[in-house]
Amino acid sequence: MSEHKEAVRRLFGTDGIRGVANLHPMTGEMMLQLGRALAFLIKQAPHQGPHRHRVVIGKDTRVSGYLLETALASGLCSMGVDVLLTGPLPTPAIANLTVSMRADAGAVISASHNPYQDNGVKFFSRDGFKLPDAVEAEIESLLQDDRLHALRPTATSIGKAFRIEDAAGRYVVYAKATFPKELTLEGLTIVVDCAHGAAYKVAPDVLEELGARVIQLGVEPDGMNINDKAGALHPQAMCEAVVKHKAHLGLALDGDADRLIVADEHGKVIDGDAVMAICGLDLLSRGQLAQKTLVATVMSNLGLDQAIERAGGKVLRASVGDRYVLDEMRKSGATFGGEQSGHLIFLDHATTGDGTVAALALLRVMVSTGKTASELATCMQVFPQSQLALKVREKPPLDSLPKVMASIRDAEAKLGREGRVLVRYSGTETKVRVLVEGPDQAVIDGLARGIGDELKSAIGA
Repeated sequence: MSEHKEAVRRLFGTDGIRGVANLHPMTGEMMLQLGRALAFLIKQAPHQGPHRHRVVIGKDTRVSGYLLETALASGLCSMGVDVLLTGPLPTPAIANLTVSMRADAGAVISASHNPYQDNGVKFFSRDGFKLPDAVEAEIESLLQDDRLHALRPTATSIGKAFRIEDAAGRYVVYAKATFPKELTLEGLTIVVDCAHGAAYKVAPDVLEELGARVIQLGVEPDGMNINDKAGALHPQAMCEAVVKHKAHLGLALDGDADRLIVADEHGKVIDGDAVMAICGLDLLSRGQLAQKTLVATVMSNLGLDQAIERAGGKVLRASVGDRYVLDEMRKSGATFGGEQSGHLIFLDHATTGDGTVAALALLRVMVSTGKTASELATCMQVFPQSQLALKVREKPPLDSLPKVMASIRDAEAKLGREGRVLVRYSGTETKVRVLVEGPDQAVIDGLARGIGDELKSAIGA
């Protein structure tokens, strides 16, 4: 099976715009223009009565955040829109603040799990959801529009910038409110690795205020160590700390804290699929899984489908990217979904993936059942998977690469109904990803290598 989507936007990918900081498109000049275009759009939206437009801007801990935050704020202010600055905060915190402060939009300056040299920007609408593809395309079309130049306000109509001094505290209160009031984390030792990123203050505070003893890792950002051998992409340090401190659970967040990877009490990684199975089955047992449906992506393990279906639920599949999971959730009426990579969306609480909220959902199951994380994880039988991520110099349609397609068809024929093959381009990086799933690890490793070799020959960087 191959997956390819025609690009309808030049700058925006599946999670905003990303690139090397201070090189196109992640330059101060581009951010200023993006701010002006966003301001133009929100000022066209209907509103009731006199209205001073406002946009919340948050960021992670990258050194380039200062440059890009200032430029984006300048563009918004130049169009008569006020700016509310939060400083470093998780992506879901900005979505939440946008709604709670009745702002017209929110913006997050972050490249999520990418290295510090990169940065990015993504926008939320006033309802806390990421902007639809069509609106992002409209922002792009406005970047060179003469209408922006003709609408420069002056005097008191120019926007102002304010700092929200208690932004972190607001998020801590919100996150804690997703955990049942009758429960506590007292008696639990939890390792939390914040990847030197946006949650370096708030995630430990949430857990400690609920009663846990917290072992903190990745909480000393210097602008350049975000995601560096830490956090959700590099959970080894978390796993080792769990064993060293005899902790009950390990939690690893990524740079903007919308992703969660877990380690059980033995230091063994529990990925997003297993956490979805645990939480999904808990919601099902309490009659709280809307439509008895969980939304996952095409990358999720087949074991997730089996676990949910055995309990009387069903799993729907979406394209990779939490925005597409969310789209499918809203279409189907589901309120829980996520990705194997650890983006977990609890729509009753949040409008986007939230690593801290997801951690509290898992901890709720642990505390209420009295079971360890390793015991809970046995609810799902994991099918072996082989995954590759290869750099490419271009992204032509996969069906235009005959040798690649022949290799994919050969793998699918060998697996039959006992496995599957997925080849797709990354929406955020110049990479192609290969996933082969089946009962025998050695067989699927060989099939994945074969497909990878053909991809390298055809379009390898």
